[in-house]
Amino acid sequence: MRVMHIITNMMGTGGAEVMLLRLASAIGGERPIIVSLMDVSERHRQLIAEHDLDVRPLKVRSTAGMMKSVLTVRQLIRNERPDALMCWLYHAMVVGQVAAWRVAHEVPVYWNVRQSLDDMSSFSASTRTALQLTRLLSSRPTGIVFNSSRALHLHRQFGFRNPNLVTIPNGFDFVEEVPVNARRPLVFGIAGRLHPQKDYATFFAAASHAHRCHPEIRFVAAGSGLTLDSAIVRQMIADAGLPLSAIELRGNVSDMAGFYHDIDALVLSSRTEGFPNVVAEAMSFARPVISTDVGDAAVIVGDSGFIVPPGDVTALADAMDRMQGLRPSEYAVLAAAAKRRVDSVYPLARVAELYDLFLRGTPAPPAASERQSWSV
Repeated sequence: MRVMHIITNMMGTGGAEVMLLRLASAIGGERPIIVSLMDVSERHRQLIAEHDLDVRPLKVRSTAGMMKSVLTVRQLIRNERPDALMCWLYHAMVVGQVAAWRVAHEVPVYWNVRQSLDDMSSFSASTRTALQLTRLLSSRPTGIVFNSSRALHLHRQFGFRNPNLVTIPNGFDFVEEVPVNARRPLVFGIAGRLHPQKDYATFFAAASHAHRCHPEIRFVAAGSGLTLDSAIVRQMIADAGLPLSAIELRGNVSDMAGFYHDIDALVLSSRTEGFPNVVAEAMSFARPVISTDVGDAAVIVGDSGFIVPPGDVTALADAMDRMQGLRPSEYAVLAAAAKRRVDSVYPLARVAELYDLFLRGTPAPPAASERQSWSV
């Protein structure tokens, strides 16, 4: 099959962009086409060049440009004649679905939902509008993929009406030669762009509480906007009472492997997620995770970390306290369990196979692991 992928934007480092590039590199068939309605970051361009992917940015900069992109995508469908269209994120779903309508070369359209609806108040006005439009159009695509079972459930409650809704989780390459050292975990990391959905205010407050109880622990934050140049970040840290000497703000990081090697445990404080890539990635590097109970985070972590309610500073701080209080041998067992879980449950090759089967309309058996999220 030749698949044309349409995604809203590839300028960030979010899970959708990363998973799309992984999937395009891993799935079989003809060379796929990737259309970014907005643009492509330099970091992604390097990966694109390494894997010889056909990526076409449309450089949309406005609402009017987004509407005009329908015509551009329609012409691309006519010229390239793909076997299937996969639309990633709400804006691209609307554009792709409308563009494919009544095209002479009929092409099945699939949507790929990467977002849960735990907290829609954190969505931008543009995202809320696109979400409402996708609800109205949701009966039209041939099928809809969700990257978490919770996202599927919440979208169905929201009003998505389609008989072919499936859950396929994100997949990950095997990370070799990760030493699991018995030690006391003292360095807590967090990774993600500065956005209300990530709830950094709760993280900084919990970190401050944990640091007051255990002054030896440290924190590392990586992600776009997480620098001292940001007045918002400085204010949140000051409001939390967290000493600047206790936290390292790295901003946008290209070497995520280095980040994972530098921390002992990962923290996710998000108010809403689908399938949080950063959780499984940290686990693949044998780093246990403390996460809020959003999206499928609890399913990913299983028994290899700690889950707390979103927005609960005390619970998040208590989980950090519990993690740093582990004996070195206990930490080593938890770290090994985290890596073993991701390697066995979320291998990229298996996820690519599930996508291929879904696009071909071939049923696939569910995974044997308990509480597994894929259901094709």
